[in-house]
Amino acid sequence: MELGKIREAAQRVAVSLGLDVFDVEWKIGKERLLRVYIDRLPGPQNPDDLGVSHNDCQQVSEQLSVILDVEELVPGPAYTLEISSPGLDRKLIKPADYERFVGRLAKIWLADPVNKQAFLEGRLAGYADGMVKVTQRSKDQEKQIEIPYAGIKKANLVVEL
Repeated sequence: MELGKIREAAQRVAVSLGLDVFDVEWKIGKERLLRVYIDRLPGPQNPDDLGVSHNDCQQVSEQLSVILDVEELVPGPAYTLEISSPGLDRKLIKPADYERFVGRLAKIWLADPVNKQAFLEGRLAGYADGMVKVTQRSKDQEKQIEIPYAGIKKANLVVEL
């Protein structure tokens, strides 16, 4: 099975509905699970950056399941197809994510420590020239740190109440 072909099929469906594929995961445990995360991109048609609805997930699921079966993209025994939004604590995957969510709080795990930190939490301040900018506050001080995008192992938004 090739996730790239599944991603392409999912993207065709998503684009036809004004959505985007955020991520695709294949998990094998007690059951075989194909999880596709969809997102609604910001722009003039979505000025409030509204997320994905239940109806969006249902439409993608119905259309994608037909394509997966017809094109035989998931060989072997039965599997479960799950369509989901990235969630409030979404992963930050692409450089554009660090621009889109400027001002939001994020947790970032680093491959190589920056300022002796292998993990940090701070407000996203943008992305430019391969560097992610993060603003950290401590007591009455605020400092901006630049992190090489290539050195980020994992990053997620933090849900703020």
